[in-house]
Amino acid sequence: MEHNKMNIAEEELLQLQWRRETVPRVFTIVSSKLSQRDLVSLLLVSPWLHRTLISYLPLWEVLDFHEMSNAGNRLLAALSLPRYKNVKQINLEFAQDIEDNHLELLRDKKISDKGVEAITSACSNLRIFSIYWNVRVTDVGVQHLVKNCKHVISLNLSGCKNISDKSLEVVADAYQELESLNITRCIKLSDSGLQCILYKCSSLKSLNLYALSSFTDEVYKNMSRLAHLRFLDLCGAQNLSDHGLMCIAECNNLVYLNITWCVRVTDVGVIAIAKGCTCLELLSLFGIIGVTDKSLEALSASCSNTLKTLDVNGCINIKRRTREELLQLFPVLECFKVHS
Repeated sequence: MEHNKMNIAEEELLQLQWRRETVPRVFTIVSSKLSQRDLVSLLLVSPWLHRTLISYLPLWEVLDFHEMSNAGNRLLAALSLPRYKNVKQINLEFAQDIEDNHLELLRDKKISDKGVEAITSACSNLRIFSIYWNVRVTDVGVQHLVKNCKHVISLNLSGCKNISDKSLEVVADAYQELESLNITRCIKLSDSGLQCILYKCSSLKSLNLYALSSFTDEVYKNMSRLAHLRFLDLCGAQNLSDHGLMCIAECNNLVYLNITWCVRVTDVGVIAIAKGCTCLELLSLFGIIGVTDKSLEALSASCSNTLKTLDVNGCINIKRRTREELLQLFPVLECFKVHS
């Protein structure tokens, strides 16, 4: 009898150890694969699983309302729960039925500066802030963000067409550890604002300047300051020259480079990229008629073992176009687009 009691005690001890050590490790692995809805559903399986999940705080640092309807009421309901008290990321991209009054209390309408102030005041631990394609947000909203949230490392303002250089100035001052910035189609920005980012945010790993033709070659030359940069999208950078691209080539950790429709670029700039950025996995030269087979040969010499995606569609002066020719130059290529 006493032996049985010992066995039961040992079994309970093992179960307790399993709950405390093994379960958190498992959830560390699988949590990134589970949607928010799936996590919430798991809470209903059993009281024990509910307690276990609630106690693992990293699971509840993200609120994702991407493309969801009734997002305003969902947000209010979630933030009223203790498990979301340390939320670090709120995704409201294309969320529906959310208005300023929802955020102030913490139907296809946009959030304004007032809403940004409310949500950042309530969630001061945010590390990722994404509110793109919102024309009601201005420099005032960005000022509320940097005032209330001190730890942001990823910022997506894509399509916020009413922010100006003032926003980039305050972001550069407040977030010098910023790792990711997306300012796609923020058409009021100029060299002045971006220069602030380049000089003060040297930790940037991802910079998205898609569809911004207003910057001059002078600002591109300073991108060499971003030693940790891995992702760079310059699609439509009509003022980018070979000289600017040669400076960008000093960012030798680049893995992704999109210079689609950078019409001033020639073989000179691409060859510099090939020699400097030997870790490239994706390169788009779409629409650049100034590049020839010389660029492909240079890229093959330096990046043949890494380049997996290559887009030379519209590059009419590149003559090597067949699948066999490209695979001979780039044996690990998985996706390529060529002009026909």
